[in-house]
Amino acid sequence: MRLTQITPFVPCTSLDRQIGFYRDVLGFTLGFQAENYAFLRRDAVALRLVEVSADVDLGLPDREGSFYIDTQGLDALYLALKPALDRLPPARVRPPFDQPYGQREFHVADEDCTLVFFGEAIAR
Repeated sequence: MRLTQITPFVPCTSLDRQIGFYRDVLGFTLGFQAENYAFLRRDAVALRLVEVSADVDLGLPDREGSFYIDTQGLDALYLALKPALDRLPPARVRPPFDQPYGQREFHVADEDCTLVFFGEAIAR
């Protein structure tokens, strides 16, 4: 017996806007969409968007969410996404940098302030 995948639920206030972000900026493919739910995938990574009431402020610091996507070829991925990332406000993107714990990462905030971490182990 083994676990095969983790698929985070990501709350959003506008399902269509958030689908557009993950599809058009981060390169995910929409697999399924219902009234308030969507399933997206890119390679072996998947996520589930769930729309919450528009009066829920997902930008509040105590509601901050995040998830980490392990990658191979982080710098190449960043360069491939860069044209779309450049259209976002600069505060929503942190370009690749090395972490003291041995990971190279870049960060992107989605439409409702969920922080998406992309990371790869630094070759030793």
